[in-house]
Amino acid sequence: MKELNPQTIQQTSRFFKTIGDSTRLKILVALSEKEMNVSSITEFLDMEQSAVSHQLKLLRENHLVKSRKEGKSVVYCLDDKHVKSILTQTFDHMNHINHD
Repeated sequence: MKELNPQTIQQTSRFFKTIGDSTRLKILVALSEKEMNVSSITEFLDMEQSAVSHQLKLLRENHLVKSRKEGKSVVYCLDDKHVKSILTQTFDHMNHINHD
């Protein structure tokens, strides 16, 4: 592994804290399947729109999701392929642990 500086360690810690919340993790899983607007995510999670918007803001600030305008709607997706890869590897690891 490359030598890691304190800033990278801090960013990585913040990353894991961000995905450590079950609501944010559910949003990431949903967005790994398809792009969604806030209304779709709200319906999927059965949560208030303000709560979902707050979680999306945290995910955006931590570079896990990005958004774009599509007409009057804002559509969200994972920030890049690394996010999906990390989620996949994490769930694969959990399945491995649960089957031992």
